[in-house]
Amino acid sequence: MNKIEWLNHIEQVIAQGPYKASMFSLKQYTIPDWYQNGKFGIFIHWGPYCVPAFGNEWYPRNMYQPGSKEFEHHIATYGPQKKFGYKDFIPMFKAEKFDAEEWAQLFEEAGARFVVPVAEHHDGFQMYKSELSRWNAYEMGPHRDICGELSQAVRGHGMVFGASSHRAEHFWFMDGVHLCESDYTPDLEDFYGPAMPHPEDHSNYTVGCPTADHMDDWLARTCEIVDKYRPQLVWFDWWINNLAFRPYLEKFAAYYYNRGVEWNMGVAINYKYHAYDEGCAVFDVERGQLSNGRSLLWQNDTSVSKNSWGYIEGQDYKKPLDILCDLADIVSKNGALLLNIGPRADGTIPEPEQRILREIGAWLKLNGEAIYETRPWRAFGEGPTQVPDGAFTDTDRDAFTGADIRYTCRGEALYAILLGRPEEDRALLTLVKPQDGFARAHLMNGAEVSLNPSEDGLALQLPACARDLQLPLVIKLEK
Repeated sequence: MNKIEWLNHIEQVIAQGPYKASMFSLKQYTIPDWYQNGKFGIFIHWGPYCVPAFGNEWYPRNMYQPGSKEFEHHIATYGPQKKFGYKDFIPMFKAEKFDAEEWAQLFEEAGARFVVPVAEHHDGFQMYKSELSRWNAYEMGPHRDICGELSQAVRGHGMVFGASSHRAEHFWFMDGVHLCESDYTPDLEDFYGPAMPHPEDHSNYTVGCPTADHMDDWLARTCEIVDKYRPQLVWFDWWINNLAFRPYLEKFAAYYYNRGVEWNMGVAINYKYHAYDEGCAVFDVERGQLSNGRSLLWQNDTSVSKNSWGYIEGQDYKKPLDILCDLADIVSKNGALLLNIGPRADGTIPEPEQRILREIGAWLKLNGEAIYETRPWRAFGEGPTQVPDGAFTDTDRDAFTGADIRYTCRGEALYAILLGRPEEDRALLTLVKPQDGFARAHLMNGAEVSLNPSEDGLALQLPACARDLQLPLVIKLEK
């Protein structure tokens, strides 16, 4: 179908389903069980921007911005932008070693319950077979339907498949092609355009309003992803907060939720800030967390790397321990963690990222009972270390101590997750009182933990083997 046909089709699906294109109607939405229970997923930023492997995934924008490090690097490495533009990276993006089955096996080993590849990033290159643009991975570059292959492999390993769209930002993302002597020509407008001026204030979502044509295109492309791959999670980046998008967001959610009902599949949408009304979709915090719990499921999307989402040379990686502590903190506050990796242009996942994922998976294999299918306790936790609230705070917190504890529960069992090494193998759970009735406890390897309840809380004496276990340390309390 072309764009007009897609728009007509979208209206028909909305008219026939229980959800209508209004926030009032969308408040009927219920977050699916797979998401409430899954807690941990893998995000994948992969596209032609991995070829230069410099700066970050915004290379396609910054290479056209005079004065940027990417602008200078590009000229020194590839020549002037007029002679070698972003489009010229696409033939170099071959993905010749990409194996969807190997990726899915790794994600399963990591303990992931859902997987979300970027279907289209800000650069406008689609990682799937599309009828709406020739600039896609099936017709160019790898000449493969990347999302299609991943969807089959991920589901074959028992995980939920999702997809992300960053198409909204493409309205202004490539504006640099008009700021320097570039390779842009009118016949490339279907890839580099609209390339409108970059809004100076991204917090003011009334400025830089996208055109109806751009938003129609955004809606058609996103619904094409839904129908082709039936993702059970659709993740959006921040610029859908522009107020001009609001009626389009309502249409997309109504279409997608109606498709979910039709296909008997639990589906979800991720949004940032205030793009959707509370309860209409799942709130997402980029590279950050919440300082307190939340009644509705939320999500933190972050990366194994501190300095880029896509592959670059010289990644600054996080430690698996820090990621696991964040996972425990997030889940205790009724959240889920979507952890990003950045494959190389040839389709291989960098070895440090594989090691990080396998270390996370080893911990979850032993301790996953305290994460998967759990729900928040009456308090998310205790301890002196403050977790900053909001986006882009993922590297701001201090190291956790042995007094930092997070709680999750499943049925009548309570899990106390120690985020730091306790002194002298002792821990005090000040929030657990004698009247709670917990009479026995053990580590997740089965070793018993001695209990001493008092009005000050529940004192724990850990067995010597606890010193050999990787943190965070999990104690299961039972009545």
